[in-house]
Amino acid sequence: PEFAALGAIEPLERFCARSGFDTTTCFAGVWDTNVIDGTLYGVPWYVDTRLVFYRSDLLARAGYRELPGSWNEWRRAMEALKRQAGPNRFAILLPANEFAPLVALALASGSPLLEANGTRGAFSEPAFRRALDFYAGIFRDRLAPPVTNNEIANLYQEFARGYFAMYITGPWNLGEFAARLPDSLQGAWATAPLPGPTGPESGYSLAGGSSLVLCHKSRRKEEAWKLVEFLLRPEQQVRFYRLSGDLPARLEAWRDSALGSDPRVRAFGEQLRRVRPTPKVPE
Repeated sequence: PEFAALGAIEPLERFCARSGFDTTTCFAGVWDTNVIDGTLYGVPWYVDTRLVFYRSDLLARAGYRELPGSWNEWRRAMEALKRQAGPNRFAILLPANEFAPLVALALASGSPLLEANGTRGAFSEPAFRRALDFYAGIFRDRLAPPVTNNEIANLYQEFARGYFAMYITGPWNLGEFAARLPDSLQGAWATAPLPGPTGPESGYSLAGGSSLVLCHKSRRKEEAWKLVEFLLRPEQQVRFYRLSGDLPARLEAWRDSALGSDPRVRAFGEQLRRVRPTPKVPE
């Protein structure tokens, strides 16, 4: 938003219309992050969001074959995990200095986060209060430890030893969990979209990633757009994913077996169809 406010980036409608890029070719919620006051200023290059990484073996022992889809059922699953874990272990890790989980819950609850044209917090509104009550209740009932991420010496070791069974994080941790967890646990963890207030269809998360733009004063916009078109080709998106682990923005790229054959990655594809942008205010 700040670059749009400064007039530093070029509106892209005419370029995208010519190239056939629109909300049907990318994840709609991520596409929307590039629309400022009704004008398109960027196109998604790669995408990310947050969902639940969890110990599927511990969840199964607690009586659940998969992560539930509603907040009420998710809460009951946490309670079952806590009963099984005992007083010094927890159902979920929600570091107090990580904003994303609460923001995701608020977006799923329908909160705009800000009001009065982006100048005031909408934290007294019912939608945000419902999300905050759910979030705070997890700590109140000791389903999560009251810690920051700085107090967790090694996230992956603590996950492996069962100090917590769930963690809300992003796609960068797919490779980290695969590399850092012991071989004995490689079949014992999974990912799942965030549960929603009323069920899976209401389980929204944050829309994130990186987008490509054109400089407004560039003398070579046409040449720059050719590079954008190249980077957004489905085969290049898949190649970039193989090289970096960054998830493709183009829906067509998700048909490739590199993504479709891995259920942990597929969960991100499902979650990315249910994402919402955070408020678009200049920083």
